[in-house]
Amino acid sequence: MTFRLTSFICLVALLIQANSGVSYPQPTGPNTSKQNSDKPKYWILFNAKDQGTQPALSEAALVRRWSQNLPLDDTDQPVSAHYVSRLQHEGIQSITQSRWLNAVSARLSADEYARVAALPFVAGIQAIDPAIIITSIGGQDQGISPHMAPVMTQIQAPDFMQAGLTGRFVNVGVIDAGFFGADSANALKHVFTRDGVKRVRDYVNDKKTRGDLFHTLETMSDFHGTEVLAAIAGNDPIEKTQYGLATDATFYLARTDQGNREYRGEEDNWVAAMEWMDSLGVRLINTSLGYAKGMSNPKENYQPSQMDGHTSLISRAAQIAADKKGILIVVSAGNEGDDRSWRIISTPADAQGVLAIGATNAKLWNRIGYSSIGPESLPYLKPNVSCFSLYGTSLSAPVITGFAACIMQANPKLTNKEVMAIIEKSSHLYPYGNNYVGYGVPQASRAIALLRNQPLPPTARSVKASGKSFSLPVSTDDTVVSVFHKKDATHILQQEAMKVNNGKLALRRSATEKQTTVDLKKEVIEVIWE
Repeated sequence: MTFRLTSFICLVALLIQANSGVSYPQPTGPNTSKQNSDKPKYWILFNAKDQGTQPALSEAALVRRWSQNLPLDDTDQPVSAHYVSRLQHEGIQSITQSRWLNAVSARLSADEYARVAALPFVAGIQAIDPAIIITSIGGQDQGISPHMAPVMTQIQAPDFMQAGLTGRFVNVGVIDAGFFGADSANALKHVFTRDGVKRVRDYVNDKKTRGDLFHTLETMSDFHGTEVLAAIAGNDPIEKTQYGLATDATFYLARTDQGNREYRGEEDNWVAAMEWMDSLGVRLINTSLGYAKGMSNPKENYQPSQMDGHTSLISRAAQIAADKKGILIVVSAGNEGDDRSWRIISTPADAQGVLAIGATNAKLWNRIGYSSIGPESLPYLKPNVSCFSLYGTSLSAPVITGFAACIMQANPKLTNKEVMAIIEKSSHLYPYGNNYVGYGVPQASRAIALLRNQPLPPTARSVKASGKSFSLPVSTDDTVVSVFHKKDATHILQQEAMKVNNGKLALRRSATEKQTTVDLKKEVIEVIWE
């Protein structure tokens, strides 16, 4: 993926500065004591934990587990203090401790690697991929107002507003690269005025204070989390524009990524932030970070075939969060769709338990070119759903995070998997999903009906066709519609924009085509070729 934040974010910076009076310092250098180390970073996995240790959870987290009937287990216990001490005796200083993975991260030379691997309590050592990347916003020199408004219409935001669903009483975690200027951005002033940001933590520079996180600019990508937060909860009364759905949610922010370069190894920061938010009782987390490729040692590169939901430790951690902690993780699918050497989603979007979000075009609602596609090898559908974003899946994911917050407000007793199912079933292509856009665009009206146990209108049907061509009658006001040609029930051969002539579509079947999805937005027709 090409990192393309700079020009767009510079403009956003100027807009925020003009409206807030914030002065922007020159970007400072990275924390060189860690970033410039010659030693590669690894996870050191332990084979046991100390018996009898107490769970590292707050009372709010314990109440959440009890309410969801999720038992406490050894993944809630901290790593062994004895093992950490033994590593220190060997001259190994742990950077991050993960109770979920039963591991610590550390930088190891070749000699230290060999010594640590020989320790009896070490179950294994795994390299930490320095290719964690922001699934970035694109680089056009334009503001976001004209481009965020269409997605609010696309997902039927007014329906949630009329139902009084604004994410109130829902705790939302945001894991990102930085939140510079968030407390002074017009679109987020209402959040900070009501003290809606409860806790912040900087895992890149742990000496930073809350004020530093909002007012110190290290790199231009420190705006990224601010844009993401606005896409979850933004509402600008001056521009009279709503950017996000969860305007009344409560937020916990974590900076885990230092954006001074595209490739960086901060997977352990991400896991630490996840565990911190879990310990506070956060149920919904947005993360617009993901792994693809770029290891400094090519032998340790991830391959597309490894985007399988369980190879990377970051996906394993995400799956633990989904299965054992009851957390709904909303992840941007990635912006590698145009990269012919990769094309597919990044990890942890490949984990089955996360809600992976792709991006659509504004008019046709099919896949926009950069949006990553789901691997054909997966036994489950990825991405799960999609929505419009001109600037990358970084901004489509937070829109759906706000959508999830509204559902959680409506029924706080729903589990993370039940919320995920409602979002999928509310989407406009359901049940005819595909590996380009998942089940399509979630619709607020359908989600509300599902929450009320009301029957959904019949918007999906199938027809059978034979031969190499088929004339399909359609009822639509659009002159051009989206058509997905598929090799099976979910995997796309080609997406096409087709013109409607006299109320009919002239479908032509390719040699390997088994099914065809016709997307009329208000109706989806599945053509099954015989």
